[in-house]
Amino acid sequence: MQSASLNQPRPVFDSRDIARGINEIAQGLLRRHPDPGGLGLVGIHTGGDLLLRRIEAALSQASGASLNLDKGLVDIAFYRDDWTRLSQVPKLNDTVINFSVEGRRLVLIDDVIFTGRTVRSALEAIFSLGRPASVDLAVLVDRGHRELPLQPDYTGLSLITQRSESVNVFLFPDAGQDHVLLEADKYRE
Repeated sequence: MQSASLNQPRPVFDSRDIARGINEIAQGLLRRHPDPGGLGLVGIHTGGDLLLRRIEAALSQASGASLNLDKGLVDIAFYRDDWTRLSQVPKLNDTVINFSVEGRRLVLIDDVIFTGRTVRSALEAIFSLGRPASVDLAVLVDRGHRELPLQPDYTGLSLITQRSESVNVFLFPDAGQDHVLLEADKYRE
């Protein structure tokens, strides 16, 4: 009976924690980029979309200026290095970056960083569109266990996990419902 409860999703962060993490990312961005107006925000499908809009809003609030930054989403499906190992076919999304990345200061945004392979794939996808001046990495949750030498420049929340666990971020239009769950990784069992 006890082993069944160990497999149940466990809340690890609530909406207040997530809001605090987003504000931490915004503050870090402002320290490095005191004039954030020229930044381009690029979210990784699927966790990066609503998150990048929240980060933009937090940047506007923290800077005291109304920002309307260039925003885009990148799909990494064609850049994955694990096609042959997947138990399910990845869902294809459109990469939508309606601005030139050439020579731009970009902030790549994702909800969770784990091994670093998603970030590597996203960088490849971005560089297939042009050569940015720089790319910073912002993640809401850093759960460790890197397999590649990639570290976020801005981290909202950190979480100690086992490799056999999954971290799932749930963001909603009503931020009061946001939460993060930790659960046994059903694809690793």
